[in-house]
Amino acid sequence: MDLGFFKNKKVLITGHTGFKGSWLTEILLDAGADVTGYSLVPPTDPNLFTELGLAERLGEKHVIGDVCDLPHLMEVFRKTQPEIVLHLAAQPIVRVSYYDPVGTYASNVMGTVHLMECVRMTTSVRSVLNVTTDKVYENFEWERGYREDDRLDGYDPYSNSKSCSELVTHSYKKSFLDAMGIAVSTARAGNVIGGGDYAKDRIIPDCIRAALKKESIKVRNPYSTRPYQHVLEPLLVYLMIVKEQYGNLSLAGYYNVGPDDTDCLTTGHIADLFCKYWGDGQTWENLFAGGPHEAGFLKLDNTKIKETFGWHPVWNVEEAVRRTVEFAKSEERVQCVKDQISDFIR
Repeated sequence: MDLGFFKNKKVLITGHTGFKGSWLTEILLDAGADVTGYSLVPPTDPNLFTELGLAERLGEKHVIGDVCDLPHLMEVFRKTQPEIVLHLAAQPIVRVSYYDPVGTYASNVMGTVHLMECVRMTTSVRSVLNVTTDKVYENFEWERGYREDDRLDGYDPYSNSKSCSELVTHSYKKSFLDAMGIAVSTARAGNVIGGGDYAKDRIIPDCIRAALKKESIKVRNPYSTRPYQHVLEPLLVYLMIVKEQYGNLSLAGYYNVGPDDTDCLTTGHIADLFCKYWGDGQTWENLFAGGPHEAGFLKLDNTKIKETFGWHPVWNVEEAVRRTVEFAKSEERVQCVKDQISDFIR
């Protein structure tokens, strides 16, 4: 991946204060991109965005805003005239979507409508990526991985809202953006892990919180199977997509961004790996007691992105867990992130 392409490119990231958004902002700033971030305040305290000092580094191009606020978002597009847009802003937690379905749909569906409308009205834009999720597919608990042409129909409000976000993108692409010469893709990513994720109801952050308190990890569903990958895996794929389609509209499309089958593991297995690398006699316990519906088995078929771009995973899930523990135990968080990015790209 040659990040030199992004030097001096005007890039707008929505959701830049989130976990993935913070890593992505760090990568692009180091690559010399002219980055504007548009997002709500960081969703957790502590958070990676603050740890990396990104607000100070972005300066006036760190914009606090809601994708539900179309006039504000439109003004930011008008002022910054981005060439590349990466849409990460979302309500990303399945269980939260059961407590706040209206807010989830507002952010994930109308937020996408507003983003695409801003793209439609901004002549500078050349390349757009909407980041969705592996949960957009109607889930039949198949052993095989879901392919890009399988039916979209997420079950819970989060997954369903992301399916709707895909459909919104497809409509704007076909109705307006293709004819304008704007390359638009979506990326359906699997579960990511990595340093700086402090969200609730995610297995690795829950593991770290328990380990720091020297408590046993409480795993609410150790039997669900998911595709796990280090956060740098999808982020470098996102950058690869927007880079390659920037000069070749035929590469715009819908892509699964997930690990190989060997890295589709149960939550219990992930907890085992965490305990192995954390050490100190760390343990976990099974607290499965039902709860709101979540898919039991889910994995992606990543053949299309391999064949289209020649991509392959870099770090397997065991290395991803090891690197996450490395960050959690590090006293030099900024340097740890920079070193991991450098190691991954090299």
